[in-house]
Amino acid sequence: MTRSILLSATAAVALSGCMVGPGYVSPTPTAPSQAPFLEAGASPAFTGDQPPGEWWSLFGDPTLDALVGQALAANTDLRVAAANLAQARAALKEAQAGRLPTTSIGAGGTYARQSGATTGVGPVEGESYDVGLDVGYQVDLFGRVESAIRASRADADAVQAAFDLTRITVAAETTRAYADVCAFNRQLAVANDTLRIQEQTFDLTRRLFEGGRATRLDTGQAGALLEQTRATLPTLEAQRAAALYRLAVLTGKPPAEAPQAALQCQAPPELDRPIPVGDGASLLARRPDIRRAERQLAAAAARVNVATADLYPSISIGGAIGSTAGSVSGLGRSDNFRFSIGPLISWSFPNIAVARSRLKQAEAGADAALATFDGTWLAALQETESALANYAGELDRLAALRRAADEAGEAARIARLRYQAGREAFQVVLDAERSLAQIRASIAQAEQQRSTSLVALFLALGGGWQAPVG
Repeated sequence: MTRSILLSATAAVALSGCMVGPGYVSPTPTAPSQAPFLEAGASPAFTGDQPPGEWWSLFGDPTLDALVGQALAANTDLRVAAANLAQARAALKEAQAGRLPTTSIGAGGTYARQSGATTGVGPVEGESYDVGLDVGYQVDLFGRVESAIRASRADADAVQAAFDLTRITVAAETTRAYADVCAFNRQLAVANDTLRIQEQTFDLTRRLFEGGRATRLDTGQAGALLEQTRATLPTLEAQRAAALYRLAVLTGKPPAEAPQAALQCQAPPELDRPIPVGDGASLLARRPDIRRAERQLAAAAARVNVATADLYPSISIGGAIGSTAGSVSGLGRSDNFRFSIGPLISWSFPNIAVARSRLKQAEAGADAALATFDGTWLAALQETESALANYAGELDRLAALRRAADEAGEAARIARLRYQAGREAFQVVLDAERSLAQIRASIAQAEQQRSTSLVALFLALGGGWQAPVG
């Protein structure tokens, strides 16, 4: 009768589990967002279409596509992120194992002498052997194990989001490094072209000086401007080499194995169509840093439930079977067989203050995680709006510089003709050519900045972490 009551009570306890602590509801669907973006509606450079996952393919550059593919396969930061993800998934499996019973098998033998005061019949000396199997199962009556599993699963999801964030960062940095190589190639070409024009002007002043129609001041000024332009070449070549070495490391290679194919690019990549940017609502769902912050909040909320469950008793069901005998041969005899089964209840009362302190810590951690989430989506919107404004501003700046270059080029041409005809002072030619050189150099730098702003925009939009369909 006693045994049946005990088993019935144990089964009832096992089936009557409940979850303590607050339930979790993701705040992502209710997070405020602009739809559409403020800057996107103010510029024809953008459309409300959803940006593609592999946004770098919009440039239509096979070399860039290959470099990004190499980086996503071999980048060391991605390898670290992948290892962290594997570690988090292993931790999740460990937490899930808490649902399973624990088992242990033991065997031992002793030779001992017991005091007569213990046995009551005089000292007893002899052998004792024991083998047995112990089984234990923690009844998740208050949801502690289940909450720990939810916390570990949210941790793994957060690490997955961190991996995705690393992936889009690597793709963006690879694109930026390639664009820098192309931009420095472009700036070198502009500098060499300017050098050629200034060499012609210098030769002109020298011939006129030899003919008595110019002064040594004219040739000196022309030579100084020529050498100033020549002095920019080593710096541009060094910057191009640094960008090439950065590209090598991003693709998992040493600088000595830098991809020489990138040197064939003569202008930074650009798009001749409006940029698809989506809207604020899709941004919150697309950016992995927001997803990571939300999953960290979910993990913190689950740990509040774990701490809450610690306020209640811990209940385990245990059982053991085995055999104890005075000799090895006696271990198999039925009269030496033993077994036990029953619940084990433990509770930290009256020292409940420790559990309550842990609960307060968990609640504070959840409050911090919520504030981090709010800060993350606010920063995401600010970053995206800023990237939209910067890119649109660079387009307008570049258009104005190109108009200025047309005017400066015509002014320099007229000044040279008038000087050659003796109708203009050389200082006018010098100023016109200096202005033209500065504007052309500014255009090449603006083209680089436009590419940098475009990469920053795509990075802010959060695309590139999605696995390609194939």
